[in-house]
Amino acid sequence: MLYFNNDYSEGCHEAILEALARTNYDQTPGYGEDAFCARAAEKIRALCGSRDCGVHFLVGGTQANFTVIAAALRPYQGVLCAGSGHIHVHETGAVEGTGHKCLALPAREGKITGKQVREAVLAHRRDSSFEHMVQPAMVYISQSTELGTLYSRRELEELSDACRELGLYLFLDGARLGYALAAEGNDLTLSDIARLCDVFYIGGTKVGALFGEAVVIPNPEINRDFRYMIKHQGGMLAKGRLLGLQFETLMEDGLYLKIAKHADRLADRLRQQLEALGVPFLVPGVTNQLFPILPDDVLAELSKKYVFCEQERVDDSHRAVRFCTSWATREEAVEALCADLRKLLG
Repeated sequence: MLYFNNDYSEGCHEAILEALARTNYDQTPGYGEDAFCARAAEKIRALCGSRDCGVHFLVGGTQANFTVIAAALRPYQGVLCAGSGHIHVHETGAVEGTGHKCLALPAREGKITGKQVREAVLAHRRDSSFEHMVQPAMVYISQSTELGTLYSRRELEELSDACRELGLYLFLDGARLGYALAAEGNDLTLSDIARLCDVFYIGGTKVGALFGEAVVIPNPEINRDFRYMIKHQGGMLAKGRLLGLQFETLMEDGLYLKIAKHADRLADRLRQQLEALGVPFLVPGVTNQLFPILPDDVLAELSKKYVFCEQERVDDSHRAVRFCTSWATREEAVEALCADLRKLLG
C-alpha cells in the first residue's frame, strides 16, 4: 500500500537520526534546560526577528494546544475557532478537559475573519446575560488550515487588529506551518506571525521530526510561568534534549523549509493531474493537503492500492477525500497515483 492519508506516517529526516546518533552519549541537564534546546530556541528567535519571545518545546500538537489555552485563559473563558478547527473537531475534548469551551464559528474554506470575531465578542458583551455565558478571550486559527488553505498577511492582520482592539489573545496552530510557509502564494513570514500573534507554534511532528512542536510566545503575559503549566499538564519531557536537538537540526541551513517545499511540490504535481482530468475540489488549496471530489467506484479501486482519508460525502455517488503528501513522500509514489488516476478517469 502507498500512504497518502497523513504527513506523519514516516519516522524523521535522516539529518535528525544522524544528530541523535552522534550525540547519544552526551550528558545534559533534563527538562529542556540543555544546550540543544537553548541553541534551537535562539535559532527560532532569530528567524522570528525577536530576541524576547519565549520558546518552549512540547511533544505533540494536541498537547501544545491545550497547554497554551490552559495557560492563557481564566476558568470562565473560552476560545473562538473555526467550526472545522482541530481543537473543536479532532482533539477529543482536550481543551474542554482543561475547563475551557471551544466557541465555534462558521468557517469559509477553514478560515474565520476579523469581522466574525468582532461580531461574536460584541454580541456576547451586549447580551444582558453575558455573565452567565462563557466569555470569549482567545482566537484560535491554524496555518495551514484543516482544509489546506492559507491565511494571507492581510487576513492575519485583520484578525490581529480585532483581537487587540477587543483584548483577546490570538493563537496560531502551526502543526503544518512549514508547508504553509513554503507554499506558492504565501505572503506570511515567521517574523510576521511573531508580530501579529500572541502565541503560535512551529510544527515538527508533521514536518520532518520524530515528534515535537516549538511553542513561540511573543506575549509576556502568556509566557510568564508557562513552564509551570507545561509541568502541570504533564508535558515536561525529562529528556527534553531530544526535542531541542531535533529543532536545532530542522532550523539549520533552511532544512525545515526545504523539506516542506518537497511536499508542496509533489502535491502540486498531483493537483495538476487531477485538474487535467477535470476533477473538482472541495476547496482550493496550495499546500500539501488536497481534497478532490471523486466517484465512489473510482475511490473503491484506488483504495486497493492507496490509503487516503475520507472527508465528506458530496452526493449519492461522490465523496471528497484527502490526499496528503509529506516531507518524505517519494516521487514514484505520486507518479504511480497519477498514472492510476489517468487509467480510471481518462
